[in-house]
Amino acid sequence: MISIIIPVLNEEHSIYQLLTHLVEKSSDVNTIEIIVIDGHSIDNTDGQVSAFAKAYPSLSLKFHTASKGRGSQMHAGSQIANGEILYFLHADSFPPQDYDKYIIQAVSQGNPAGCFRMRFMSWNWWLIIIGWFTRFSWRASRGGDQSQYITKELYEKIGGYNTEIPIYEDYDLIHRLYDHGTYYVIPKWLKTSARRYEEIGVYKLQWFYITIYWKKRNGATIDEIYEYYLKWCQTSQLQKSSSQN
Repeated sequence: MISIIIPVLNEEHSIYQLLTHLVEKSSDVNTIEIIVIDGHSIDNTDGQVSAFAKAYPSLSLKFHTASKGRGSQMHAGSQIANGEILYFLHADSFPPQDYDKYIIQAVSQGNPAGCFRMRFMSWNWWLIIIGWFTRFSWRASRGGDQSQYITKELYEKIGGYNTEIPIYEDYDLIHRLYDHGTYYVIPKWLKTSARRYEEIGVYKLQWFYITIYWKKRNGATIDEIYEYYLKWCQTSQLQKSSSQN
């Protein structure tokens, strides 16, 4: 069984669509369970999940609340998962047709961890280029939006998501998997929303990602990266406020 773990926070406008997608695109819905881990949403996320559960009563679906923070939420989901394979999926990422079959196939072929290639739901030329590069196995081409499958055995062996860090949780796990010598990119395309790029600005957000990547590569600690993140958020908010005045 594959346990699909989805961390959410105020996703009332998208979670029902994603859950429907997961059912419709699965090759065998009986081989999956879906675990939605909510970080104390203040909208109707829970109501949308409940409505979906009523529409699909035979589906194995769990809804739990955990401490806010994607790493904490995903790890909490792993602790209640029944599947031999864990599949961590962001709430705005949509895996390809027969995604479950491809994940099971990858594991059976000796690839206990990896992701899909990724395309943004955008025609912005830079985002198209970013997506194109996800076909390669380079560490620099990875990111949480591509989703992350990993056997439960390997997840526990490497210590799972670090719940103590406030940022960089996806990259932290991915880097440990690369250091372990275990990572596979399934040659099928997942689609993900470009909403953060649209909200913040494509080049501005990409520069932020590039900066934290190089900071980490050059030895910066998580605390130093988080400090940079907080300053960046403050500056971005000030610039946003100025542009609205």
